[in-house]
Amino acid sequence: MTAPHILLIDDDDAIRRSAAQTLELEDYRVQAFDRADKALPQLDENFAGIVITDINMPGITGLELLERIRIIDTDIPVILITGFGDISMAVSAIQSGAYDFIEKPFSSDLLLDVVHRALEKRALTLDNRRLRLELQAQSAPGPRIIGGSPAVQELRRLVQTVASSPADILLMGETGSGKDLLARYIHEHSPRREQNFVAINCGGMPESLIESELFGHEKGAFTDAKEKRIGKLEHAQGGTLFLDEIESMPMSLQIKLLRVLEERTIERLGSNRLIPLDIRIVAATKADLRALADAGDFREDLYYRLNVVRIDIPPLRARPDDIPMLFQHFALLASALYEREIPPLSAERLHQLLSHSWPGNVRELRNLAERYVLLGEACSFDLGDHSGPDSPASGQSLAARVDQFEKTLIQTELARHGGSIKHTQESLQLPRKTLYDKMKKHGLDKNDYKG
Repeated sequence: MTAPHILLIDDDDAIRRSAAQTLELEDYRVQAFDRADKALPQLDENFAGIVITDINMPGITGLELLERIRIIDTDIPVILITGFGDISMAVSAIQSGAYDFIEKPFSSDLLLDVVHRALEKRALTLDNRRLRLELQAQSAPGPRIIGGSPAVQELRRLVQTVASSPADILLMGETGSGKDLLARYIHEHSPRREQNFVAINCGGMPESLIESELFGHEKGAFTDAKEKRIGKLEHAQGGTLFLDEIESMPMSLQIKLLRVLEERTIERLGSNRLIPLDIRIVAATKADLRALADAGDFREDLYYRLNVVRIDIPPLRARPDDIPMLFQHFALLASALYEREIPPLSAERLHQLLSHSWPGNVRELRNLAERYVLLGEACSFDLGDHSGPDSPASGQSLAARVDQFEKTLIQTELARHGGSIKHTQESLQLPRKTLYDKMKKHGLDKNDYKG
């Protein structure tokens, strides 16, 4: 999304210049016009801003402009400037879809308050619209790596390095850490993105079925084989096969998978014909495969074959800086899905998020974000283990914990206000210089939080 944008239309030069100056002093991007027909070409359904217009103007009036804007996009906020005797007309316009009106003469504080609320509404509308489109395309929460912590920056760098290569990949991570989403991210950022991404859970299928699922079978290959079946490996031709919980694969099947990895050919059950394969395999595990191999519970040769490129996914407790950003992301997704507003996150609830050890990792955080959007203030944030040995704050001094909380709170408010220093300092009740000093101390840049 582009930076917040304000179109200001008024044929009165003095009012137009004064209002534009007031808005520009608050770092808003303003385009001022003396006629509505000059502003209309700036508008489309992706316009990331609002319109402020006088009602009585030569040519296209403010009310006619409102009608034309609603044809372009009914969700663009339009604020009307009214003169004496225009109040009833403005009220009628609000019933027809205007966002609000302000009466001449108006104060700077009133103008800024209405503009701030209108811009927040537009930003939320565009966010929800984009997210709904992603959900409809079955791409949400989407193949993306969210976070700015050093651990996630390193993860992103490594994935971007190997995604375009043909190498098979082994993902290591705890339950709920996002192995399946990372596998999809790798596929979507590889030359194979136009072909199938095929996922199979090795731990969720009976041993008697998994071989047929992977390799397929010919008609009559066994008693119930009434039709030929294309297996997952063949279905992934040209694309990516994701094998989750690879540690659960039966030993007998591990031998056959090793052969596929080495020869890139398969035989369907009941057939002697070799089928060449062009696939990438991404395997995932929550177990220590090296230890399993040493214990004889996983083939050592398969472990070495899979371990050419290994990517370790950090648990959520190892990257507490990312918790507010992830929570906001999941809350936005839930807001779009359930068509609910996101309640503001209090400092107390934020502290509870940061104090929890997250044994369920990102999956647990996402579930909480969804409940919060659905239940609002009734949603319990009593996560139980605020002072556990594995919590993000464990082992930190009091000063370090206070610094961490301060940084996260500023990050959260910057994100909530789209990088606006004015509104962030107001919400935190800090002088502007103090806020800038704290942002410098924590390495925060307001531009990182702009839409």
